[in-house]
Order: sequence, then C-alpha cells, then structure tokens
Amino acid sequence: MELTSLPLPPLSSGGEVITFYSYKGGTGRTMALSNIAVLLARQQSATTPVLMIDWDLEAPGLHHYFEHQHEHKPGVLEFFEACHEQLLRRQGATLDDDALAHEVLTAVGWEQYVSRVDEASQLYLMRAGRLDDTFPERLAAMEWETLFHRCPALFRCFAERLSRHFRYVLVDSRTGRTDVAGICTTLLPRKLVLVFTPNRQSLEGVQALVKRATTYRRSHEDEQRPLMVYPLPSRMEMDDSSLRAQWRRGDAARNIAGYQSGFEEVLRDSYGMQMVSLESYFDEVQLQQTRALAYGEQVAVRQEHGDGDRFSLTRTFESLLAWLAPGYFPWQSLGEIKLQGAIGAARRALDEGGAGARAVPPPLARDLNALGELYRREGRLRQALASFEESLSLRQRGLGEDHPDTLVSKINLADTLRQQGRLDEALFLDECIVDARERMLGADHFDTLSARAGLAATLGLQGRLSEALPLQEQVLDAYLRLLGPDHLLTLSAKAARAKLLLQRGEVELALATQEQVLAARRRLLGAEHAETLRSKTELAHTLLQMQELDVARNLLDAVLQANLRRLGADHAQTRDAREQLIDVQLQLGVPADEAPLVPELHQDASMDDYGGAPLRPRRRGASANSAWPRGADDLLALDGYLSGTRDNPR
Repeated sequence: MELTSLPLPPLSSGGEVITFYSYKGGTGRTMALSNIAVLLARQQSATTPVLMIDWDLEAPGLHHYFEHQHEHKPGVLEFFEACHEQLLRRQGATLDDDALAHEVLTAVGWEQYVSRVDEASQLYLMRAGRLDDTFPERLAAMEWETLFHRCPALFRCFAERLSRHFRYVLVDSRTGRTDVAGICTTLLPRKLVLVFTPNRQSLEGVQALVKRATTYRRSHEDEQRPLMVYPLPSRMEMDDSSLRAQWRRGDAARNIAGYQSGFEEVLRDSYGMQMVSLESYFDEVQLQQTRALAYGEQVAVRQEHGDGDRFSLTRTFESLLAWLAPGYFPWQSLGEIKLQGAIGAARRALDEGGAGARAVPPPLARDLNALGELYRREGRLRQALASFEESLSLRQRGLGEDHPDTLVSKINLADTLRQQGRLDEALFLDECIVDARERMLGADHFDTLSARAGLAATLGLQGRLSEALPLQEQVLDAYLRLLGPDHLLTLSAKAARAKLLLQRGEVELALATQEQVLAARRRLLGAEHAETLRSKTELAHTLLQMQELDVARNLLDAVLQANLRRLGADHAQTRDAREQLIDVQLQLGVPADEAPLVPELHQDASMDDYGGAPLRPRRRGASANSAWPRGADDLLALDGYLSGTRDNPR
C-alpha cells in the first residue's frame, strides 16, 4: 500500500526522549505512559506535540489505549527493518557513524510510521508494527545487537531527529534485561521513568538498570549525555498505611530494605553525590492501586474531569509531572520546585517589562531569600549563597540599605558566608547589621541582640576571642535581664558562650554551661527535641576533648536512637549521628567491622540520657567511687536537675 507522510514543522528548541521501563510486567507502565502523554499534549493550550513509541515488541499494547488503532500501519519493527536494509546497501561506505546514521534515517523517513491518535491535541503514536501473521517471525529475525554494531550512532541520532519535531517522545520499553530494553533505557532517553511495584524482584531489577545505564553513559565517549532518573512506585494500596511505610522505609525484622533508601543509595553512587534525599518526592509520587489499573485499557485523565481531588490518578500523574516535565531532579523538594517556579515567572515578567514589571522585584527578592533558606537547611551552601546574594542585591536597589527586608537578606548571607569559612566577608556584613539595628531599634532590641550574637560568632571563628566573649556576654546578660534564665533565647546565648569558652581552652567552664543548657532544654522541650539533641551532641564533643569517651558515646548513642525514632534511619541527621557514634567507638577500640551501622532501638528509653546515674561522668582526678562535687560553684546536680525534679541547680 502507498504510505503518506506526516509533515510536522521543526520546533524552535529541541524536545526530549523519556523512556518508561519496568523490570517485571504488571506494573501499569503502559497505562502510566498513556496518561502522562495525554497530560503533556494538553500543555500550552493543547499545542504541545507529543509522540508515543510502543517498543515493547514482544507484547505490544499501547495502541489499545487510543481509539484510532491503525491496525495495518507500520511501526517500530518496520522502521528498523528499513534501516537495516539501508545499512546493507551502504556496506563499505567511508562515513563516520553520525553521518552514516543520518543518511540512513533520511532515506527511511520516520513520518510514514507515525499516526495521530487525538484530534483535540497533537498526540501521536508509533505502533510496535504491523501486527499481521508475519510479525512474530519478522521480530524473531530482527537482530538488534547486529544493527547497533553496524551503526552505533543510529539509535541516538534517531532520538535526536524525533526530538526536533516533538516536545516529548515517550518510549514504552520492553521489560527485563534484553537488547531492546538496553536500547530504550541507555541509548535513547534523556529521562528514565522506572515503574516498579514494591517487591524485591521489581526493585532489584530497576535499581540494577540505573547502575548499568549511568555507567554506560559515563564510560562511552559518544554517549556523554545526561540521564535523569525518576522512580515511580505503582499499585500502592492506599488502605494500608503501615504496609506502605514498611516497604518505603524498610523493616529490618522482615528483611525489607525499603525502596526509598535503595534508590537514594543508587542515585548517590550513580551521580557521585554525598547526600540524596527522596523524602519530598516519594511523599508526592506514588501511583495508587485503582480499577483503572486492574481492568481494561483506560486513560484515567480523560475520564476524570477537572483537576481531580487528591485521591485521583490525575493528581498523582500531575505530581510526577511537577518533577518530570521541567526537568527537576527527584531529590529536589517540592518546596524548592514551587519556589523555582515562582522565581522563573517573576524573572520572565521582568524580562517582558510593561506596567506590571515594577511590582515584580519585591516578591522575587522574597522568593530568592526563601529559596536560600531552604538550600541552607539542606546543607547546599553554594546554592544558598547565590540565592541570598541576588535577594540582597534586589532589596538594596529597591528598598535601601536599612530596610528590614534588606537586613534579613544580609543576615542570611552573613550566616552562609560564616558556614563556608569566608569570615572577612561575613564580618563586614555582621558589623553593618549591628550598626543599623542599634541605630534603628536600640541596644536592647531582640533583633539587635541577635545581630550582636552573629558578630560574636564570626569573631570567635576568626580567633578574636578577646572581642567575641565580651560581646556574647553582653547578649547573654541582656537576655537574662529581659527574659530570665530559662527562656530559649537565653539558653541559645549560653550555648554560644560555651562554644567560645571551649575555644579559649576553658573546658570545665564550657562543660558546666553545656550541662546547664542541656538540662533546661530537656525540661522545657523534651528529651528528643531537636535543640535538646543538639545540646547532647555539643556536650559529647566537649567530653571527647576531656577523654571521657564512654560518656560521650552514651550521649551520641542517645542522639542516634532519638533520630532513628523521630526521623528514620535514612535521614541526614540520623546518618550524621551514626557516623559520630562510630568515630567514638573506633576511639574506644571497637573494630570498624564490629561497630553497628544502625544500633537496635533501645527498649528502655529512661536510661538513654546523660541524666541516668550509670552514665554520669566523673570529674578528672575523681575515683570511680567518689561522689560528684556539689559546691556552691557547681551548676549541676545531675540526678535531679536533668530529670526536671529540681528547679534550682544550686
């Protein structure tokens, strides 16, 4: 039959190939692809050209999701049969791989293998092939590996050609470890969606695929292209929260590793990153089990009118698209994505100018400052610094040097510079902030005291303790006078003073202050509050300097146990606590291979603290049986004070 071409104009900017892969069948991979394709084709008033490719040749089925099936239309198999014939005709040609690939692809032409499947949008389909009686025999004769070796650039150039005409090319890949799966996941895509059900076979298969694909991209000179990976948990039972949490977080007692930590580890290794958190991503992206998954070939987003409520499949697929379509990494949090979106919209409004442009800088500066704060909480100091610098520049130009918002940006920038060790720059900003706050608010205003504390911290890090300590003493005295000894700001000022004392070598005095702060925070906030745990960690580090290794270990163990209960085994704070505990165990002579990576949770939490009598340290020079000194200068009577039964430590 005579085949008619399908002319599509080239895009002003290139599109991208996204492969959907599952190691095992029955995950809902094809259903997910069809729904995502419909949502993408609706973008920009349904003018976004989207192509779906059914490359699951052994079990083709993507065409069943759309009415215009074109049973006799040639597809993927016929296209590459034609490519193979063209390559045979060019045997011995003196062309490099790329030139040969483009010559073959031009001779074959992709247009005649593509059909439109939606008259309301630019949604197109390349079927698996002409599903006649000869299809199985022709498929068995197709040697994909031979085709690749004849022209290694063929599949990459094929993807590039389609990306010139389609904003998104979605490839439905074959399951398992096959030649076709390797082509679809390694050679073609820029993005890879891994659809899996929570079981060991599915998880091990997709995680191994990530390692193979990323390793191939890194190790082959012609394939040095980015590959972004998006795990998609599927068929999640919404009525069993404990089972969902068990498979997401892991359960050591049942030998379940947890898919979140597994993917975090794989992505850390594949991308060479120290820390990856998929917490926010997996909070939003889980494909629930529904009838649409269990029965028939339904495109749920066509049936669910409107945006859909939070239980709808539409909302689930839109959640995935929040990361997938703009190209955010899955370890970027939803909060970051929203801020990035708002910042991008504000910048576009500035570029376009017009009457509304004058109102843009304040919200832009606000969102940049919020983004910097988010980055700093996540430990991404370089990105935080860039956000704070831009926010400060906008506020300086639009609001002036002494505006409260400008000072907030200066404070955040100074804190970040201090964390990065850029102390001279931080000091300059700290001095400007203190000067402005004293002029505008007075010496005893809380914002002024906070600014002085920042200046004292910078001076301390510079080793200028003779200046830093008196300044911090002023802050502490003001808080004691204005708020009393047990206010949280007063306790923070005491903790900061203890750090400076420790720097000056006054270890015993620093220890006494830290013990007092820990006792008060435990009484006021609870034994497992983040501030209480921070006090325990700081006290442990001081005890390490005093070679009180056993007590330091007990404190760090208490911190780790609390973080395991509060945050889970894979949280960054838990990992930090675990590493610190292992360091102390090594100092105590525990071999590295015997130091537990995740100690079992203590059943009795009553003795997990510095306040328990068996854990109480003794002062240097005291014998094991000697009593704890309780003179007038002793700030702690630990047995009562830490347990909250004695209000006056004296």
